[in-house]
Amino acid sequence: MSFDREALTRAVADHGAVARVVVAEVKGSAPREVGASMLVWAGDQSGTIGGGALEYEAAARARAMLADVGGDRVDRMPLGPALNQCCGGAVVVLSEVWDADRLATLDEAKVIARPLPGTTGEMPLAVRRILNRARGEGVRPVPRMTHGWMVEPVTEAAREIWIWGAGHVGRALVNVLAPLPGMHLTWIDTDAARFPVIPEGVVRKTAANPADLVPEAPAHAEHLILTFSHAFDLEICHRLLGHGFGTVGLIGSATKWARFRSRLKALDHAGAQIDRIRCPIGDPGLGKHPQAIAVGVSADLLKDRTAQNSQKERAG
Repeated sequence: MSFDREALTRAVADHGAVARVVVAEVKGSAPREVGASMLVWAGDQSGTIGGGALEYEAAARARAMLADVGGDRVDRMPLGPALNQCCGGAVVVLSEVWDADRLATLDEAKVIARPLPGTTGEMPLAVRRILNRARGEGVRPVPRMTHGWMVEPVTEAAREIWIWGAGHVGRALVNVLAPLPGMHLTWIDTDAARFPVIPEGVVRKTAANPADLVPEAPAHAEHLILTFSHAFDLEICHRLLGHGFGTVGLIGSATKWARFRSRLKALDHAGAQIDRIRCPIGDPGLGKHPQAIAVGVSADLLKDRTAQNSQKERAG
């Protein structure tokens, strides 16, 4: 979880003042973790702090703040006694009103730290240390409430996910991945007519030979290859091996991958590089229905990033 400055900026531009509601502390069982947040404005909201009575009450308070031009507030809420939720824990919720003027006070720092309502005095030493480690050592902190201050890392640049193919599996994948935060999707096929309605934020690209678009992909992009043509799939793999990539997943069977490995070796690619391509993708135990494949592939993407973040936190 993190402070999504870009999403907040867009919301303020679209709706004027908005309330940002963030889970600042959790004790015991709760619907969401520290750092989970949502944006609330007069007619709607985006994001979630867990749903149910907790979110309903928090959203109602946020709209009252906006209507009354109220200040920021902190609410400590026992989920069972106060809201009749079965989680049994307690949460601290920080609600802040943001508008264009307040956004202008933010610098380009990678960590947002500010005092909670009612906190006075200088920035505590513990908070200064967190900021210094972020600036000097690149250590990304976890969201936390500490010494009367709220500290949140700024959302990192979105993951670049390139999906090659707009067939049944490609459509299912985009539908699963597009709503997730922190992902920027590029969707490729041979003809615009092959695409359904494109979800907001997804970039569509077309080329008679999709592999011709490989040079446009960032070198760190993550690729999922699932076109209607084995020839296209092979050519995309070949071009990506020469171009560079973060990860590559290829839809197919063990037999297909054995053939591809042989052909890629014949194209002078090193075995170690070829082995970076993952095939088959997804979880075979979920079945071959397009939505089942999409769920398995999406779960793998999320697990990969979670593992990477855990390694960074341990290293820090």
